[in-house]
Amino acid sequence: MRAPFLIAAVALAVAGCAKETPPEAAPRPAVVRQITMGGIEQVQIYSGEVRARREADRSFRVGGKVIERKVNLGDTVKQGQLLARLDPEDVRLSAQAASAQVSAAEAELRLAANEFQRAQSLSERNFVSGSVVDQRREAVRAAEARLKQARSQAEVASNQANYASLVADRDGVVTLTPVEVGQVVAAGQAVVRVAESGEREILIYVPEKRIGSIKVGDAALVRPWANQEKMLPGTVREVGAAADSATRTYPVRVAVESGDDLPLGATAAVGFAGEAQNSVVLPNTALTQHEGKPSVWVVTASGAVQQKPVTVSAFREDGAVVSNGLANGDKVVVVGAHKMVAGMKVRPVAEATPAALDAQR
Repeated sequence: MRAPFLIAAVALAVAGCAKETPPEAAPRPAVVRQITMGGIEQVQIYSGEVRARREADRSFRVGGKVIERKVNLGDTVKQGQLLARLDPEDVRLSAQAASAQVSAAEAELRLAANEFQRAQSLSERNFVSGSVVDQRREAVRAAEARLKQARSQAEVASNQANYASLVADRDGVVTLTPVEVGQVVAAGQAVVRVAESGEREILIYVPEKRIGSIKVGDAALVRPWANQEKMLPGTVREVGAAADSATRTYPVRVAVESGDDLPLGATAAVGFAGEAQNSVVLPNTALTQHEGKPSVWVVTASGAVQQKPVTVSAFREDGAVVSNGLANGDKVVVVGAHKMVAGMKVRPVAEATPAALDAQR
């Protein structure tokens, strides 16, 4: 009777020492998007700066000391308005010296003419030879040439006196003032930069591999960053022939229609439409890396996640354009992809549900 009792006691002891099997973990919720591949227009977007159609540096034609600057950065100027002045003393003295040279040349001409008349009178009475008359005649011609030269130099000096005042030759806005009062400037040195009022354009820089797809006359859309809902039509006006030595990108200017109200120096995005491709746009949070290549997590029919390599043709503001690697109906994890591991059981949550919106936040 005791043997069965001992066997039962040992069995109970062994059962008490065995570990209980832990309950299986509940599937983790995952925000997914069921995709549908379709024709997506490829858009190339570049960030640029608003520039005036015409912008040039204004400078003095003569050198000197700046004694007055009448405009500041951002001022609006009108044609004929005074921008800056040089010390006029030097150019005034030059004009006086040129005028004195004219007077001296006139006196030389009068003397040469009188000498020629006397030589002619003496020649008629055979007191001097014909060669003396010829010498006096050539002296008159030389004096006339010197007088003409002096008058031209005096006119130049007079113009230079006017060049001491720098005036605007067109309406515009002052965008740069590199010179201050008291500074000595050389002829041709930039004093004020004026952007002409009116037409606006966007200056963008395009990488070498894409510059071949942009040509003069191509249509574009411009969106100011200060007003994201505003779209303006534009046209490529100029494509740079040489790349920038530092960035190795090509400058492209896009003329904007009805863009007169765009502030100079503001930022704007320029978009160029390309050919449509069979693709789908996924948020950047759906992408991961696998062996150095982009991939996504897809929920299989069994509820487990599986990593799929994909081809990303472009990155846009609204996400990444995936052109290969997925099929219609695939459920892609769009939130928390970096926490997934192969074979993990998940509970798919549609992207548009309140729970998914809470997870995204």
